[in-house]
Amino acid sequence: MANLLPAEFSDLEPFVADWCLDSEPERYAKRLSSTMGEIQAFYDAIMPRAEDAMVYLDRFPLDALPEDAVRLLKLLYSLILMSFAVEVWKQPYIPDTGTAQFELKIEPFP
Repeated sequence: MANLLPAEFSDLEPFVADWCLDSEPERYAKRLSSTMGEIQAFYDAIMPRAEDAMVYLDRFPLDALPEDAVRLLKLLYSLILMSFAVEVWKQPYIPDTGTAQFELKIEPFP
């Protein structure tokens, strides 16, 4: 079986199935449907490796990332969205927003 992530990040492979999501709406829905314990566990595993992951990804042109690197990038995208819940709000929802929402019009590539 091929590695899901680059070998240097194989310890993060348990998070791929749940957190390697293709779009911002999927990542946002994941945040809202997750407990703070689940979000915190993901954050605690990925955040210490984020800088190394960015250095690794910078070795490739964005439009020519290998599949394992694309999955690593998607984990970073999920980390970004989850970081607000962990670092700022201490909950999955944005406080005091009622039913307000926004739609992302342009997705980062890939």
